[in-house]
Amino acid sequence: MANKKILSKDQMVKLAITGVLTAVVIVLQALGSFIKLGTASVTLVLVPIIVGAAIAGPYVSTWLGFVFSVVVLMQPDTAVFMALSVPGTVITVLLKGTLCGLMSGLVFKVFKKKNTYLAVALAAVICPIVNTGIFLLGGRLFFYDAISEWGAAAGFTNTAAYMFVGFVGLNFVFELLFDIILSPAIVRVVNALKK
Repeated sequence: MANKKILSKDQMVKLAITGVLTAVVIVLQALGSFIKLGTASVTLVLVPIIVGAAIAGPYVSTWLGFVFSVVVLMQPDTAVFMALSVPGTVITVLLKGTLCGLMSGLVFKVFKKKNTYLAVALAAVICPIVNTGIFLLGGRLFFYDAISEWGAAAGFTNTAAYMFVGFVGLNFVFELLFDIILSPAIVRVVNALKK
């Protein structure tokens, strides 16, 4: 008779949570592509990534970040970057989403023993910082000439200023505030699930 592994109740709950959050990530990213601030779409999907980090840990938040990246690769906004550099686009998008999930999961894990509110707040801060930071780094490495042209067309004489202010500035501020404002709600969800 074959030795069958049966998932524990905790593992089954974690798997169910991962499935639900994966669906939420896909839907939110698809809907978020229609909401724009400045030149780029708003990313609402960081919240379920942070929830995944808090409820299920860094493996799940990394998975959710990866799913976010895959959905982004299939969206119309990404086609502009794909036309410039397919490898640059794939590398940038996969790294930004996956690493924002990983880092929010690790930050939550490190700080949760001290204070759940602090851990969630820090995860909510690090997630958009990593997401936007890697996007800017990818923009500098793979798309600098095009971004310089876009900046000049928008009236910017300095490409770096355009990248930080005109290109991602509004989106980053919105995402950061959105994540931080929802942090207390995330903590309530975490605490309710622990009970």
